[in-house]
Amino acid sequence: MRTCTLCNASSPDNANECVRCSADLSIHSHTAKALAEFQANDRVYEVRLIVDHDCCPACREVEGAYPKDATPKLPVKGCSHEFGCRCFYLPALVDIYP
Repeated sequence: MRTCTLCNASSPDNANECVRCSADLSIHSHTAKALAEFQANDRVYEVRLIVDHDCCPACREVEGAYPKDATPKLPVKGCSHEFGCRCFYLPALVDIYP
């Protein structure tokens, strides 16, 4: 499920627009916003794609660390988990303290 950052509605993984407010989920989903923030942050040197312990083979294949500009978009294409793609991003930081 993709969650809209504008109205907080959940939409299916394959939806391009929010089911409630029609927002573009490639921009206004929680995962899209997180990736954009990590890519814009100078302290982040790479983005880690984290998968759940019981993820599908498509998600397991993309698990790992990526350069900021080469991070795969979520949801993972081909995800076959019964609850949809549950992957998320974590930043790898250059410095932990200011």
